[in-house]
Amino acid sequence: MSTEPSEAEQGPVGPSWIAIGELARRSGVAASALRFYEAQGLIHGGRSPAGRRQYPRHVLRRVAFIRAGQQVGLSLDELRRALAALPEGRTPTKADWERLARGWQALLAERIALLQRLQDQLGSCIGCGCLSLKSCRLYNPRDQVAVRGAGARRLMLGELL
Repeated sequence: MSTEPSEAEQGPVGPSWIAIGELARRSGVAASALRFYEAQGLIHGGRSPAGRRQYPRHVLRRVAFIRAGQQVGLSLDELRRALAALPEGRTPTKADWERLARGWQALLAERIALLQRLQDQLGSCIGCGCLSLKSCRLYNPRDQVAVRGAGARRLMLGELL
């Protein structure tokens, strides 16, 4: 029995490619998410002669980069821009991550401040317990319909939303 990979196992350019199932298993990301990442232009793969989706092994690092970025709250659009800024679309290195992370500091600080404001407002809302559409700034800021009474006034009056 040959130990050489078959044509289907080799992928578009050789044995350095892995099947989507293997990429999913090794990265901890569902195959459906990998297909989505590919559709969004975050990763690129190819097809084996048998038509199966395969990816270069370096995509493992790219997927790890995407997941790490998501863990700190970056959107896929922000991650796409970061990956597009790399020379020749290469996989990010540790130095790339450090450079990009410095650029994201202000964005993350802004998000932290927003969450802290939300935490402060949420605490006061839980403290009063009203959840009133009439007076709760957190639940329904600048409510214009509250003057018509309690409940889903637009639905009760047959108004289109």
